[in-house]
Amino acid sequence: MISKKTVKDIDLKNKKVIMRADFNVPLDDSLQITDDTRIKETLPTIKYILSQDASLILMSHLGRPKGKVNESMRLAPVAAKLSEMLGFEIQKVNDCIGADVKKAASGLKPGEVLLLENLRFHKEEEDNDEGFSRELASLADIYVNDAFGTAHRAHASTAGIAKFLKTSVAGLLLEKEIYYLGSVLKNPERPFMVVLGGAKISSKLNVINNLLEKVDAMLIGGGMMFTFLKSRGINVGKSLLEPEKEVEAFEIFRKAQNDEKELIFPVDVLVTDKIAADGKTKVVEVNKMPDDMAGVDIGPKSIKLFKKKLQEAKTIFWNGPMGIFEIEPFAEGTHEIAKAIAGMKATTIIGGGDSVAAINKFGLAGKITHISTGGGASLEFLEGIVLPGIACLEDK
Repeated sequence: MISKKTVKDIDLKNKKVIMRADFNVPLDDSLQITDDTRIKETLPTIKYILSQDASLILMSHLGRPKGKVNESMRLAPVAAKLSEMLGFEIQKVNDCIGADVKKAASGLKPGEVLLLENLRFHKEEEDNDEGFSRELASLADIYVNDAFGTAHRAHASTAGIAKFLKTSVAGLLLEKEIYYLGSVLKNPERPFMVVLGGAKISSKLNVINNLLEKVDAMLIGGGMMFTFLKSRGINVGKSLLEPEKEVEAFEIFRKAQNDEKELIFPVDVLVTDKIAADGKTKVVEVNKMPDDMAGVDIGPKSIKLFKKKLQEAKTIFWNGPMGIFEIEPFAEGTHEIAKAIAGMKATTIIGGGDSVAAINKFGLAGKITHISTGGGASLEFLEGIVLPGIACLEDK
């Protein structure tokens, strides 16, 4: 999956390019974009294509309209933001297929940009419908995928379209994602350490199993740690638990021991009597958790332990917060680990989702080597799964 052709490997002059971007940005009640990171990340590819005297058709989904038009999920705010970022007005149509769209696409001149309407207004997009894929392909000469966040989905605009165009390549953002996440899998500079958190162990089991063979140390925090602790007979009170995953959690623990891999768990934990900012809290050792309280963050000794271990690393991959960081009194573990990782000389990679939200919340994004734009996609990539939106592109 790593040696794919990119926009820089092909001739774009006077060509029409259709590009899948990930403009699935958060909007507030007045339909203003609250975080434009995903749009910003596509600018290098957009600007490169336009610099090669090509015209560009952009397509994306936004939200989950479930195959129906939803006025609050139109891409008009994205068109406005993109126009502002590029310094010229881009065109926008109110559908992504049909006669009006064809007319707008055929009239595009080199250097011009057209944005199609939300792909998921048509159920055929998520069904990877051949007819829908063919219609999208008919608008252009070349397909570029720059939407890593949806590369794990076999949809019409991510995989199906490639069947109907002679040239299908990666954008510069997709190339960057493959480069950094691929280097973690293939040849990380050692010591290589992984920090995993987040609520549930079920969504990370395959990643843990795949990465455990490759890491020098794995540090586990967040809600998922309680299933690990419970699997070893430790009482976790009212903490988040996935009882059906205890056997698998224990097997991972045993595998790490057998393979002499360091699997590091918190030694203390912040507990509360209710999941709210005004809940009563205290720090306890992990094996002394009260029956009537829930763990919501790693404790100060654990923060110290994790930070000390991470100092040895040359490559760090982090996915998932250490606690319920959205609630201020439960944010310290995540904040401290984020600061520690951001302050290191190692290659640091943040794997999408809540970890990105945390890094942005603490204003540390500029100090990270690579922040992945795909939560689910980055995890599936690290599981070793072939992503359909990458597999369909041409090999170098």
